[in-house]
Amino acid sequence: MIYQPGDSIVVRIRELLESCVRGEMGLDEAERRLKLDYLQQIDGHTVFDHARELRKGIPEIVYGMVKDPETVADIMQSAIREKEVILVSRASKDHHLATLSRIGEDHLRYESRARMLVYDRRSEPEERGTIGIITAGTSDIPVAEEARIMAECMGCRCITSYDLGVAGLHRFLEPLQAMLEADVDAIVVAAGMEGALPTLVASVSDVPVIGLPVSTGYGLGGNGEAALMSMLQTCSPGLAAVNIDNGIGAGAMAALISLRRC
Repeated sequence: MIYQPGDSIVVRIRELLESCVRGEMGLDEAERRLKLDYLQQIDGHTVFDHARELRKGIPEIVYGMVKDPETVADIMQSAIREKEVILVSRASKDHHLATLSRIGEDHLRYESRARMLVYDRRSEPEERGTIGIITAGTSDIPVAEEARIMAECMGCRCITSYDLGVAGLHRFLEPLQAMLEADVDAIVVAAGMEGALPTLVASVSDVPVIGLPVSTGYGLGGNGEAALMSMLQTCSPGLAAVNIDNGIGAGAMAALISLRRC
C-alpha cells in the first residue's frame, strides 16, 4: 500500500478495522494488511516506511553519513508528520543545521558524542525496561552513546559506566555489580583493541551480554576486526556480538530483550 502525503496511517487502520467489523474482511486478512508497509515517496530520493515502528517497536533510523544535509532535512520534514520519534545516525552538525532550518528547534536535539540527531515529541516517554552499557575505554564512548540513545528511545532506562577495560581489571567489578543489583535485562559492552571485556562481563553475569566491537586500536586488526573476532570466538556462553561500531544494532537488541520481559 503506497502512503501518499497528507494521508493518515491512523485513518487507514481505522477504515480497515471498520471493514472487518462490517464483515467485509476476515480477521486473518485484516491482520495481514496491518503488517504491510505504508510507504511514502519523498522527493524522488527516498521511500519511507511508516509502519516499521508498528511492526518492530523500533523507531525509524536514517543513516546520515552518506546523505547530504538537504536530503536528511527533506526526510525529516516529511517523516515528522506521522512519527513521534525519528533518529538520524552518524549525523553531522551540518545535518543538524539543515534540519533545524526546516522544522525548527522544538523536539529536535543534536547528540554530539553519539553523532545522532534526535526528534522526539513525546511528552513523557515511558520507561519499561532497564539495560546496562559499559565501555572498555573512553574511545569507545561514542558508539556506546549511540546504543544508549537508541535504547532510551525504545523505552529503556540505561545505566552506563565507562572506561572499565581489562588494562585495569578491578575497575569493572563494582559497576557491574551495581547493574546486576538494579536488575538490568541485558548489558551492552563496547570494546576496541583486543575486545576482551565483553567475555569477562559475560563470564560473571546472569543476563545476556551484547558485545559491541569498536574500531579502536593499532595496526593489524586495529579497525575493530580483532575485537570482533575476539567476541565471536568467546568461550563464555551468553555473549553475542554485533558488527563493528554498530551502536544502533546493540542498543536495539538490548532493548528488545529487555522489553520482552515487560
